[in-house]
Amino acid sequence: MTAPPPIRVLIADDHSVVRQGIRHVLEGDPGFTVVGEAGTGAEALSLAQRERPDVVLLDLTMPDGTGIHVLPRLREQAPESRVLVLSVHDEREYVIESVRAGAHGYLRKDSTPAEIRQAVRAVRAGDSYFSPVVARHLTAAVRGGPEAGPGGAPAAAASELTAREREVLVRVARGCTNKETAAELGISVRTVETHRDNLMKKLKIHTVAGLTKFALEQGLIP
Repeated sequence: MTAPPPIRVLIADDHSVVRQGIRHVLEGDPGFTVVGEAGTGAEALSLAQRERPDVVLLDLTMPDGTGIHVLPRLREQAPESRVLVLSVHDEREYVIESVRAGAHGYLRKDSTPAEIRQAVRAVRAGDSYFSPVVARHLTAAVRGGPEAGPGGAPAAAASELTAREREVLVRVARGCTNKETAAELGISVRTVETHRDNLMKKLKIHTVAGLTKFALEQGLIP
């Protein structure tokens, strides 16, 4: 009986050590082959168009834009490729935004090698795969609707933030300046200011103290 061809995987992550680790996990099994590695969103799109992988393992934090911004373009430019998010972020807003953008699955980066291989197989077969904590977020979103936020405001406002706005919010709450935030995220100070203005409008909170309180109550910072 002829063995099925290996699942062709593209790894997109801005850290080379992470890419090498995932490559080692996958290629230790003859059922997988890594067809390319990308360190930026642009590289991921280019490689996906050229290699037409079965599955793209996509990090959410990329130097030239979040994986959530890359996701719709991947779905458009390489529609036959399934997209599996692999991220350190497992908060509800990241999960929901990724699914809305077209992700077929979502894994935490601390997943075991066996779970990573299982997830890749599942999405390649046409199924969805979500880590348990991620699945709980999706279930809560479907069942419960908006939760109560600070001061009685609906926490749904938090889910309206983009991943980048959320990253800026966390740094504002930690006391980072716009310049420090820009350096950490690899974006311009002007872009940071734009994200701050947008998240303040969405949350209807217009002071740093108010943003910090909101971030604390949402569990975004300890």
